[in-house]
Amino acid sequence: MLDAIRTVPRHFFVPDHLEAAAYNDHPLPIGHHQTISQPYIVAYMTELLKVAPDHRVLEIGTGSGYQAAVLSKLAKEVYTIEIVPELARNAAETLKTLGYANVQVRAGDGYAGWPEKAPFARIMVTAAPERIPQPLIDQLAPGGLLVIPVGERNDTQWMTIVEKTATGVVQRKTIPVAFVPFTRKP
Repeated sequence: MLDAIRTVPRHFFVPDHLEAAAYNDHPLPIGHHQTISQPYIVAYMTELLKVAPDHRVLEIGTGSGYQAAVLSKLAKEVYTIEIVPELARNAAETLKTLGYANVQVRAGDGYAGWPEKAPFARIMVTAAPERIPQPLIDQLAPGGLLVIPVGERNDTQWMTIVEKTATGVVQRKTIPVAFVPFTRKP
């Protein structure tokens, strides 16, 4: 996992004027009231996800595409959805230019996931909903993991791991976090 983070050139995923700060351990604005998560959180969420080379992964909240690039180094396929069309276009262009051929980017509302590509062995959400969207749980394969920050913006958000077992769904909170809110199309 650390090799994946080391080999993805983070400075290509931030605005030009912030390139010098790309590797600092704090979130950076990428436009449209969105951020690229700090490197620690990217590494933490990636580690929690436990991605294997044969996994199909869904990411909700593409942003600049950095997390998708990291996941692409670990997984067979990455599908990523971004609600802001301009960010989705920019991320798709950056990922293509850098040669991340196993990543597909879609502009749209991530609440419904990507049902035609389901089930997913792993799902990562990089924005905080108040509650975990049921369609994402439904699209997890048996034995699958979902890593998601959950909570309201002005309240404590918790990084949460959801595991789909043979007998149901198990949730576990890990650490308090602060993420941009999960937004939906009106």
